[in-house]
Amino acid sequence: MTDLRDVDLNLLVVLDRLLEERKVVTAAERLGISQPSASAALERCRVLFGDQLLVRAGRGMTPTARGLALQAPIRRLLHEFKGLIEDTPPQARDSKRTVRLVSSDVPALMLLTLIWNRLRDTAPGIDLCLMTWLESEDVVDALARDRADLAITVLPQAGHGFRRVELFTETYSVVMRRDHPAADGFDLDRWLAHPHILVSATGARRSPLDDKLALLGRTRRVGMTVPSFLMVPQILASTDLIAMLPRRCMFEEADLVYLPPPIAVEGFPLHLAWATRAEADPAVMHVAERIREFAVDLAE
Repeated sequence: MTDLRDVDLNLLVVLDRLLEERKVVTAAERLGISQPSASAALERCRVLFGDQLLVRAGRGMTPTARGLALQAPIRRLLHEFKGLIEDTPPQARDSKRTVRLVSSDVPALMLLTLIWNRLRDTAPGIDLCLMTWLESEDVVDALARDRADLAITVLPQAGHGFRRVELFTETYSVVMRRDHPAADGFDLDRWLAHPHILVSATGARRSPLDDKLALLGRTRRVGMTVPSFLMVPQILASTDLIAMLPRRCMFEEADLVYLPPPIAVEGFPLHLAWATRAEADPAVMHVAERIREFAVDLAE
């Protein structure tokens, strides 16, 4: 049995950052420690948990199954411990300002009610403004020009002057009405025999899926493009359209069936991002912490 007196909480702080960044050098920079110190902390964590936790993969690292399983509980533990030792900073608690958030509708719908209810207790003067969903390059521009404070998005690279943290990794399901002719004996041919509905902030007619299909010598017809995930279930329920949606876009009220894609389709990380100058704004950082806090539960 592990003696808790022998456990250094700072190890969990380092491990949390390593599991998020998946690069020792980047994690060390974010923590303000040296790379050898971060590497040494990882070795101690490996001994503590009896697992490699993170292993080399190309220029970065990838979590083991044990590392992935620990990520959400460790983050939750650190959030809870932080709450024990500090109240909301006075600057955030007394702030009277609107924090502007860019996000697609589904993550926003999952998080905004939770965040609002928490803010009523911790920083009641903070208001929230959900702005129009933007593609990655436009998100960076909005943050850079101070047209938005925070963004929940897929951001491949943060770039100089920006921060991003991974909230959770999303995977895909193919969705159609329960009595759809493609549902019985569903396979690649049945999938591509019917038009697809695509969700895009810009009206795009292609996605990375089309590139994947092209490598197989196949194509699909995008019959409809819409700007909102919440529009999709009603359209699917009364048409022959088929969607490929993030797994968390499950609409229990609609009579839909959810199937795994008939080809391998990679998932994607959903990030929270902000301009580094926003780190001097306690209201923005307080909302960012609440988003990360509740995203821990969504990650499971």
